[in-house]
Amino acid sequence: MVGRTYQVPRPLSAGAPGVLIAATDHGPDARLEGARRWTVLYHSTNAHGADVPVSGTVLVPPGAAPRGGWPVVSWAHGTTGVADACAPSQWPNLGSDAFAQELRAFLHAGYAVTASDYPGLGTPGEHTYLVGADEGNAVADIVPAARRLVPGLGSVWFAVGHSQGGQAALFATHAGPRTGAQRLGAVVAIAPASHLEAMLAGVKASHVPSELSFAFYSLVGLAATDPADPSLKLRSLLGPVAAATASQVLAKCVTDGDPVLNGLDTERMMPLSADQLRRMGERMGAYGDPDRSAVPVPALVIQGGADQDVPPAWTDAVVANLRRLGSPTVLYRRYPGAGHNQVLGQSVCDLLTFLHTRGGTRPGTCTPSRSDEG
Repeated sequence: MVGRTYQVPRPLSAGAPGVLIAATDHGPDARLEGARRWTVLYHSTNAHGADVPVSGTVLVPPGAAPRGGWPVVSWAHGTTGVADACAPSQWPNLGSDAFAQELRAFLHAGYAVTASDYPGLGTPGEHTYLVGADEGNAVADIVPAARRLVPGLGSVWFAVGHSQGGQAALFATHAGPRTGAQRLGAVVAIAPASHLEAMLAGVKASHVPSELSFAFYSLVGLAATDPADPSLKLRSLLGPVAAATASQVLAKCVTDGDPVLNGLDTERMMPLSADQLRRMGERMGAYGDPDRSAVPVPALVIQGGADQDVPPAWTDAVVANLRRLGSPTVLYRRYPGAGHNQVLGQSVCDLLTFLHTRGGTRPGTCTPSRSDEG
C-alpha cells in the first residue's frame, strides 16, 4: 500500500471546490511510467451542495512539461468497494492492475493524470456509491487541485472513467464552471454504470450470488444520501441475517470473488418487496442514471460485447438517450467478445486517438493490450 489517507481536520475549514487541503509527494513511481506521484486531499461538494473533503492521486510524467503544459486526464475508477481501505490512492496499482495499465497508457502518451477516490472512500462518512453528482464533482474538482500543486498542467482536461467511473465521468460534464482556466475537452465513458432503477430487482432475480456485492454497495450509497433515515439502514432493509452477511462483504475490497457470497440465495439475501424495489430503484435512478441530461461536450462511449457486469443493451440505450437529448457528439465503439475489464486494453488506442482529436496529445505507436477479467 502507498499509505493511509489523511486524517481530515475537524472541524474542516471551509474551502471552494478544488482547493487543496493537503498533499504528500511520493516521488517517482516506477510502476507508473516513472511518474511523480502525490496523494492529495481537496475540497469538493456533494449532491446537496455541502463542502466535503475528498482524497485522490496526482500523477505527472517525468521530464519537462511540453509547451502549453501537460493536458490532464481525470481518471474515474471503477468499483473497488466501499470501505475506507478500498480508496485507490492507498494502493500501488490504484485499486486494480487493469486500472494501472490504463493509467500507464495515458502517462506514456504525455498526459498528467488525476484520480479521485470519490467522497467517503478514505474520508469521513459512507461512500456515496453511484451518487452521480458526488462522484462527478469529485472528478472535476481534483483537476484545479492538481493545478495548484503542479503549475505545469495545461489548459485542457478530459474526464475518462470505467464502470462506476464511466457513470462518474458523464456526471463530471455537469459539474459546471469550477475548473478555472482549465477547459473540459471531452468525456470518455467505458461500460458506464446505468439503469440504476433496475439494479436491485435484477440482482434479486439473477440468482447469481457474486452480483450481491453490487447490490449491497448500492444500498450503502442509497443510505448515504440520507443518513438520518433509519429505514435505509441495512438491518432495516435486509433483516439481521442478510445484513450480517452484507456487512462482511462491505468490509472487504473488490476481488475476483468473495467466498462469503458462495452459494447464497439472492432471493433470501434481498428480502425486499416489489414495492420496496420499485421505490428504491426510482430514487437510485434519479440520482445515478447518467443519461437523463445531454452531455455538453464531445463524448466517446465504449462497451465490451461480452460484458457480464454492464449489459451491452444498457449502454446501447444510454447512447441513444444521450443523442436523443441533444448531446453535440456521442461516438460509440463496441468491442465484440470483450468483457468488462478486457475492453480497457482493447480500446485504449481508439481512446487516445479520440482525445487527440479534442485537443489532447498526438498518440505515438499504440498497440491494443490485454486486460484480464477479474
